[in-house]
Amino acid sequence: MAGSRSGVKKLGQATTDAHGSFRITYPKPADAVVYVEAVSGQAHRFRLRTVVGFGTGGGVSERSVSKVTVNELTTVAATYALAQFSDERGISGPAPGLQNAAATSFSLADPATGKAGGPLTGDSANSQTLATQSTLANLVSLCVTDNARCGQLLRLATPSGGSRPADTVQAILSLAHNPTQSPRGLQALARAANVFTPSLSTAPQSWILAVRHTADQLYAPGRIAFDARGNVWATNNWKPGTRDPNSYVTVQDPTGRPVLGSPVSGGGMKAGAWGLAIDHDGSVWAPSYGGNAMSKYSASGKPLSPSAGWKNGDFVKPQGVAVDQRGNVWIANSHGLKGKPGAGSVVVYPHGDPSKAITITDKSLNHPFAVQIDGQGRAWVTNSHLSFEEIRQSRRPRNVGGSVTVIGSDFKPISSTTGSSLQAPVGLALDSKGNAWVANFFSSAITEIRPNGTVAGVHHLAKKVFPWSVAIDGQDRVWIAGFGDSSVSLLCGVNSAACPPGASAGTALSPERGFQNKAIQHLTAVQIDSSGNAWVANNWSRLVPPTGGVGLVELIGAAIPVCTPLTPLPVRPSSSAPTACPK
Repeated sequence: MAGSRSGVKKLGQATTDAHGSFRITYPKPADAVVYVEAVSGQAHRFRLRTVVGFGTGGGVSERSVSKVTVNELTTVAATYALAQFSDERGISGPAPGLQNAAATSFSLADPATGKAGGPLTGDSANSQTLATQSTLANLVSLCVTDNARCGQLLRLATPSGGSRPADTVQAILSLAHNPTQSPRGLQALARAANVFTPSLSTAPQSWILAVRHTADQLYAPGRIAFDARGNVWATNNWKPGTRDPNSYVTVQDPTGRPVLGSPVSGGGMKAGAWGLAIDHDGSVWAPSYGGNAMSKYSASGKPLSPSAGWKNGDFVKPQGVAVDQRGNVWIANSHGLKGKPGAGSVVVYPHGDPSKAITITDKSLNHPFAVQIDGQGRAWVTNSHLSFEEIRQSRRPRNVGGSVTVIGSDFKPISSTTGSSLQAPVGLALDSKGNAWVANFFSSAITEIRPNGTVAGVHHLAKKVFPWSVAIDGQDRVWIAGFGDSSVSLLCGVNSAACPPGASAGTALSPERGFQNKAIQHLTAVQIDSSGNAWVANNWSRLVPPTGGVGLVELIGAAIPVCTPLTPLPVRPSSSAPTACPK
């Protein structure tokens, strides 16, 4: 089978011999994902799947294997990795997300050997995901000969108000889309099979597959951004094993491997902050928190800023960064102005030109932290009322407060939103309708603010989540990175049709304390890629004494894809439009 933007096409078929061997000869498609499906059993409920290869169009070079194993483990790997490109008709969708997702399936399971992929077996932090994947594979194996237990699997995998899966691929796909579905019942059922090990000994919190990716200098990462090919860029606070300023940004391809000469040095980087944005030329803007400057890198990973960075705008601890529709670069200057404690400013580089820097001040700006752009070209800025260090070390003064300032496209402040839930707000994200979702560190709540600045709702999380960052996926669902509880929470957004029956804006779609996994540490960032993976940044590994976190963690196939880089509101890539994403 070949899946591409234009749909699914059968390339050939064969029947296995007595040893289970088969041969299929087919013309190689240029950019499609090629996969094999095997069906057997009553009503073909036992269905297996393996990705054979993928063509050009993604962020990873095309790849294929000539000898392939089709088994339960490859079925789980292919189904999860391509969860957002799969339905009952098969696998299809737009580039680069489709090809990058196929490459991810190779990381979960080797299509040649049918064994677990290197990232799962080579990093002990991924042991929980290895066991979860094996347990899911054991569930699939029940449908080989056990008709009764196969029926139980299909029943338990059926979401509330949803249709019963027709086969094992659809059952696993249902769990990828509904990861909190029947963990106890399914884990108990999986005990009847012991084909793949290690497997889970107790029921999981969810069926999320979370994979940690490590790389040289990827330590205490603060913020994440995706480029047009799906490469993931990260700023890093500290040098590995220390609390000294890190002088590198790191770049990994969609499968987590270093790319573009990563780690990338130069350009004035000194302790990357919570800010990272990609402009219309593909250049990457990153604040140098320790250097009180801005750094810039080309799409190919070359430093474009001076050796000390750009200081135009009189930066003092710059943080959030965003690029608007006209190419203006907005920077939250969290401690400026100099000599005025508690003040702050927002600096704009018109069309990315530091020499024309504009400094915006307003009485509402108090330690501005994050900045995001809405569909009207307005900048939304969170005011944390505390320094970066005070927030991370949880030094909460009484009545800390906080606010969100909206600045017009003419660089003039328009409004300021306050409220009891706004307690040290840090990250925020805007949905496709222009609503702002704000993470409040000390109230462990997400404040939903309408485009006119009024509060639409306050959505409380578990007390110890301490949310730091927010991302919106391609169906306006709200993803939240938890610093305190080392968790990722998911809320229904304004599009209730993308949520289970009865859910509305703010309804939790994750467990009470969020999705948790051994690979996940204390988080400061979450972003969604064009393949439907949610990536989070392990900023700290321990709170006392403060210790840097290790790596980025990818929640495989769990989110609805978005066009990257952000444009600036979240847009789902399309197969029907002339281009998958807006230009």
